[in-house]
Amino acid sequence: MRVFDVVDLLKTQFPDAAILTSVTGSVTYWSLGAQNVFGYSESEAVGRDLAELIVPQSHAHEHVQRMQETLQSGLVTFESVRRRQDGSLLYADVSAKRVTLPDDTEPLILLVEKDVTPIKVMRDARLMEARFRDLLESTPDGIVIANPTGHIVIANSQAERLFGYAVGELLGKSVDLLLPERFRKAHVGHRSNYLFQPRKRAMGSGLDLAGRRKDGSEFPIEISLSPLHTDESAFVMSAIRDISERKNFEKTLQEKNLELANANQAKDRFLASMSHELRTPLNAIIGFTGTLLMKLPGPLTADQDKQLRTVQGSARHLLALINDLLDVAKIEAGKTELRPEAIDCRAVLEDVIATLRPQAELKGLAFALTMPPEPCPLLTDRRALSQIVINLTSNAIKFTTAGFVRVSLTHEATATGRRTDIAVEDSGEGISPADQTRLFDAFSRIEQRGGVQPEGTGLGLHLSLKLATLLGGDILVHSDTGRGSRFTLTLPET
Repeated sequence: MRVFDVVDLLKTQFPDAAILTSVTGSVTYWSLGAQNVFGYSESEAVGRDLAELIVPQSHAHEHVQRMQETLQSGLVTFESVRRRQDGSLLYADVSAKRVTLPDDTEPLILLVEKDVTPIKVMRDARLMEARFRDLLESTPDGIVIANPTGHIVIANSQAERLFGYAVGELLGKSVDLLLPERFRKAHVGHRSNYLFQPRKRAMGSGLDLAGRRKDGSEFPIEISLSPLHTDESAFVMSAIRDISERKNFEKTLQEKNLELANANQAKDRFLASMSHELRTPLNAIIGFTGTLLMKLPGPLTADQDKQLRTVQGSARHLLALINDLLDVAKIEAGKTELRPEAIDCRAVLEDVIATLRPQAELKGLAFALTMPPEPCPLLTDRRALSQIVINLTSNAIKFTTAGFVRVSLTHEATATGRRTDIAVEDSGEGISPADQTRLFDAFSRIEQRGGVQPEGTGLGLHLSLKLATLLGGDILVHSDTGRGSRFTLTLPET
């Protein structure tokens, strides 16, 4: 009771927060004024370490020094930053006195702390106004500068208009006032941490938050933070930008992207459905045309034979286009099912060469296949691999009028395993760099010399690259105008 009697005698002389602690910092008395200033009740504070209650981490070392000075000299006065129970900061004028009572073996420390935040804010505001007002008014963004306790010491006119406040109305207000209530509690902690470890955050890479106007309305903002140091104190400068227009644009763009994605899915579904519907009658046309050309129903005249072959060729071309469309649609819709199996790449290439050799020989081309003598095992989808090689080799034959077409296979070790390369090289007229950039686009067909448009769907290379990607590989192109082309399918070991 003796300690409390002494403190009660001092209450009339020290009406602010009065706190008694042991030499180790444990609170033994907590006045009503301390409760009003810091938010802790007497029962919450007594027995707790004072530094843990009200001293920010950034001022912990200073607090220890001041308490040691108090024990040595008897009386110390200083200004410091304190922390309330809700995490907010304040400036306090502190008088710390060593108190020695009769019969006590250890002295106590009496601290009387006065909240001087308003006075400090006005002092800082006068300083910042004199130094930075003209500069801040020239910037296009809203600028708010806050002191270490989070109180606004200066706000330019752009910031006042942005948040709907009158001239000078933000001065001395907590910067948390500019945020919606749901963000304020978390922001107190973020702000304290930033003051402890300040670093620059540029606009565009800073915080993306919502701002709250005076009338309570909210709007999206982007904030960049910069520490600002003066001889008197450290401050935080916030550049604030209203990004409502950008957010609306992004929302509209997302909606358009969703519409495009839905339209693309609808297109894929349509292609897949119609391709199946169209293939049935086309197969019938090709079949019956073949029957007529075999002269099973009876003899044909020369003109009839020619016309039927035209029908047959056109039907086969259309069927090839529909098959390519169906394959592309399946890939785009994610419905392509790969069936990996252990194969010997040499056997796949031998089948392709046997199938396409008549086309090459008909044009008088030298058609060669180079492979290692030992087996080249690979775990992959045989049909997809065969289709890629057929497309690449057919293109080489189509675009080569004289010379050669060579297919080569290599199967070699790499740093991460083994890699299989299948290269198709020709002595054709080559592909210009400009044309190479659109080579794998859907329906892209490269004109030949003289402006001749090549036959084909323009889907072969597009489909081949899609399939190569599904197999975990890629297709590389090396070509010079007038010097032929080399397409290389690379497949990793799986």
